[in-house]
Amino acid sequence: WVSPVQVKLLPIGDEHAGYARELAGKMTALGMRVQVDDRNEKIGYKIRQAQLAKIPYMLVIGDKEVQSGTVSVRSRKLLDMGSMPADEAIDMFRREIDEKVK
Repeated sequence: WVSPVQVKLLPIGDEHAGYARELAGKMTALGMRVQVDDRNEKIGYKIRQAQLAKIPYMLVIGDKEVQSGTVSVRSRKLLDMGSMPADEAIDMFRREIDEKVK
C-alpha cells in the first residue's frame, strides 16, 4: 500500500465524528495511515473526493453504524462492499497490509 492514506473514514454528520475518530485511533495504533474527513459536506461529495484522491478504502459511518459498532466499507476497486463489524474491517485491512509488505 503505497498510498499516503490507506483508509479514509467518512462520518455522515458531526454526531458520528467521535466514533470515526475512535476507529481512526485504533487503526493508527496498528500502523495504518488513516484520515477522518469530518468536514461539513454531503457524504456523496466526500466519497467522490476520496475516489479522486485514489484512497484504497473508505469507511462510511452513520447512525446505524455507530449504534451497531459496524462500518460501511467502500473500496476504490470493488466499490460498495457492504456493512461489516468494525473490528472485522480493521482485521481485513491489517491482513492486506501485511500481505503487501512481505
